[in-house]
Amino acid sequence: MNDNSFPLLPAGVVIPAGGTGSRFGHAQPKQFLELAGLPILVRTCRAFFAVEAVRVVVVAAPADHLHHTADLLQAHLPAHHLDRLRITAGGTTRQDSVHAGLLQLPPAIELVLVHDAARPLVDPATILRCLEGAAHHGAVIAAVPVKDTLKRVDRDGTIMATVDRSHLWQAQTPQAARRHLLERAFAAAQRTGFVGTDEASLLEAAEIPVRVVAGSECNGKITHPEDLRVAAALAAGEATMKIGHGFDAHRLVSGRPLILGGVSIEYELGLEGHSDADVVAHALADALLGALGAGDIGRHFPDSDPQYKGIDSLLLLARIYELAAQRGFRLGNADITIVCQRPKLAPHLAAMASNLARCCASDPAAVNIKATTTEKMGYTGRGEGIAAHAVVLLRSNHECA
Repeated sequence: MNDNSFPLLPAGVVIPAGGTGSRFGHAQPKQFLELAGLPILVRTCRAFFAVEAVRVVVVAAPADHLHHTADLLQAHLPAHHLDRLRITAGGTTRQDSVHAGLLQLPPAIELVLVHDAARPLVDPATILRCLEGAAHHGAVIAAVPVKDTLKRVDRDGTIMATVDRSHLWQAQTPQAARRHLLERAFAAAQRTGFVGTDEASLLEAAEIPVRVVAGSECNGKITHPEDLRVAAALAAGEATMKIGHGFDAHRLVSGRPLILGGVSIEYELGLEGHSDADVVAHALADALLGALGAGDIGRHFPDSDPQYKGIDSLLLLARIYELAAQRGFRLGNADITIVCQRPKLAPHLAAMASNLARCCASDPAAVNIKATTTEKMGYTGRGEGIAAHAVVLLRSNHECA
């Protein structure tokens, strides 16, 4: 991983919310019902506004509920989110609603996500996996492997066979594609009269390959009243949060490259160390380990071990984040301060945040990096070394809100 990794393209999301909720058995569409104190549709929109790469959110609402939809979203979303919001009338089918939303996206949008309004507990990591997958492969969907044993039955309910589930996945949303591929799929469907159950089926019918990326067990669809009760329990469940602090400092010496946050910075001096001596990645790694109560980076990757000599510290950071994920945590946010008199780091901070966020399977907006000096006081002020502080918040994966 480095600062030359594939950047996220401008993205937009279409949220088909044109359903009437007839299966839900309620007087109003289910997307307007409350889930743990917020309307379902508001929670769904908020999930995408939290992802920096998503420039526009288009809601395709029932034609006779356009004003109510607008009032609802304006009442619950901050003004800076409303600037990224579009509302349009949906059609009689999901496919019609998605197409109507697609037409509302500005020309600059290159990646298109489609997400069910009734999946309000989608998390940023799942959204990012879909965006990155579509950028690299053209089209992907979020999905989870089928876990339960499947039975094929006849009309009277008698079991005919047990279905091999080893290659079966349960489709979720977001479903994401490069815009020109999704537009091609819609054009083909209009020519042939094909009606699909989701965007993947449209793409498949147009012979456009679609891949699967990992979804989330929390990313369920609210279809029946019992689904709302389950989602409410997840959304209102007590979250587990852990905070950690990390610090690292290295001496500046000649004959070494200067690597900070995975970015190679042109400078006459570099940082001395057994690895690439990336103090920013090391501080963040120690903060993650601190939150987990798992010691420090030296315990996991000792400088006495030759396999770590000169290693890219982003690789070490990614391994430590995997440890957090295995223990059921994800990054809430990280705040990092680099203490450095020279060189000027401002032009490199965004690339650093992007690199660190990728290692932590997070949106770059969740990683804040600042650079400061000590007004020429102390070892950093004299240009003898560079230091970094990091504070992280880890959230339990059981928290789906």
